[in-house]
Order: sequence, then structure tokens, then C-alpha cells
Amino acid sequence: MTRGRLARLLGWACLAGILIVAWGAGLIWFAQSLPRQAVQPTETTDAVVVLTGGAGRLSTGVALLAQGRARKLFVSGVYHGVDVARLLRLVRQQGRELECCMALGHAADNTRGNAEETADWIRKEGFSSLLLVTANYHMPRSLLEFRRLMPGVTIIPHPAFPDGFKADQWWRHTRSFKLVTSEYVKYLIALVRVW
Repeated sequence: MTRGRLARLLGWACLAGILIVAWGAGLIWFAQSLPRQAVQPTETTDAVVVLTGGAGRLSTGVALLAQGRARKLFVSGVYHGVDVARLLRLVRQQGRELECCMALGHAADNTRGNAEETADWIRKEGFSSLLLVTANYHMPRSLLEFRRLMPGVTIIPHPAFPDGFKADQWWRHTRSFKLVTSEYVKYLIALVRVW
């Protein structure tokens, strides 16, 4: 092996090592930045937006609407994860008067689609603020996509906390480790797309 070839191999090995360390450090930063608790909102927004796909999101959104934290509830991605009858039961438990204040979006099948669907609905309604409800591990990517498509809209995160997700020791639990790693990779892809 020539010196030139050896130098190139060492250079590529160093670059690969740097990328692996950077990726790992980013993963740790991402995991540590995930919300650990929801802060009860003190202001009223135009809408509560719930992204379907996880436990606790719908009930959280309905409760926020019932507390008067928004004028309307929008559930995005209904086609792929919402039992509409269950949603109506949740709303009726809070009072039948809430039924008029709920809208369902059926077009979205991923986070980017949720953002597009919600942006269209927000524009049609003439709204300028929303409470965003999704799982805590899903919040960074959701905020990235939503803020990209709605730069003039005030977006307040309100994370839901799935029972099976262990945020504090995610690396020790297989399911939590997979969720964090998967979300981090998707976040990086979304970040590159936004740039």
C-alpha cells in the first residue's frame, strides 16, 4: 500500500470517527432537550391542534379546549389513528357544547402532512395562534415543520407524555431508545429539508 493511499484511508477513517461522535453527541443533546413536563398554558390561543398517533394526545387536546385555552380544536391525521367515536365520547364528557368547536383533518399521514394540513386550516380560519399537542419525543420535529409552514403564527408546544416512554433513562429501555433514535434521525432529515 502506498503512502498516499494509506493517508487517504486514515483521512476517511478520521472523518467517519468525527461524524459518529458528532451524531452521538447530537443524539444525547436531542434526548436531553425533550420536554419532561407540560406547563399549563396561561394564555388563550385561537386553536388547539392535536397530532394523532399516540396515547393521551386526544384527551389532552379536548381538556385544553374544555378549559377555555382555545376557541377550536383541530385534530390532524384522523384517517391514520383516530377512533372518531372515541373522540366524540371524550368531547361529550366535557360538555356537548364543545362539539361545535371541533374540526377533523383527514389528509395527513405524517408530520410534514400534519403541518401542511394544519397550515391550510389555520389560514382558512384566519387564526394566528395555536397550542400544539403531540408526544414529547415528537415535539422538536413537529415544531420544526409547523414553524416552517406558519412563520407568522404563534405556536405554543404542549407535549403529551406516553406511559411507555421513559424520557429520563431512554437509553436503558429498548422501546424508548428506538423512539428517541428514530425521532432524532427524522429530525435531522427535516432540518436538512428546512435548510
